[in-house]
Amino acid sequence: MLLGFKRDYRLGQGYDVHAIAEGLPMWLGGVKVESPKGFVAHSDGDVAIHALCDALLGALALGDIGHLFPDTDPQYKGIDSKILLDKVMRLVWRDGWRVCNADITIALQAPKIAPLVPQMRETLAKIMEVGPERVSVKATTTERLGFVGRGEGCEVWAVVMLQKRS
Repeated sequence: MLLGFKRDYRLGQGYDVHAIAEGLPMWLGGVKVESPKGFVAHSDGDVAIHALCDALLGALALGDIGHLFPDTDPQYKGIDSKILLDKVMRLVWRDGWRVCNADITIALQAPKIAPLVPQMRETLAKIMEVGPERVSVKATTTERLGFVGRGEGCEVWAVVMLQKRS
């Protein structure tokens, strides 16, 4: 028993950022975003999934996505980030944990992604094997301030709560 609780809980926080460039695909939360610009990355560049993976790994003190899936490893070149999230979830489940909830905030000036949020929630929930009501995705801009506001990149924050299975 930890601190008087019958169950153990863990909180994890993740952050990721990717530059944006012409002619590249844009993936967010496992969903293809129609845009003439996309993310510069070794993988598919899904900055939302990368932040979520870091939050999950952080909750269990297992390092970060760059440590687990280094961009120097050719096997991860262009990889679908949904595969990376699945691999991270297998570590979560292996150690007897489950996701209570996930909260993701995406800062992107353009294109507008709010219409894709329900699909992102469904996609991420399916991989994490939880209901979509346990996955929050919020889209915001930076009111044209900073590198996000200038359309140079995207940043994402993610927080998760895990519970040890009894």
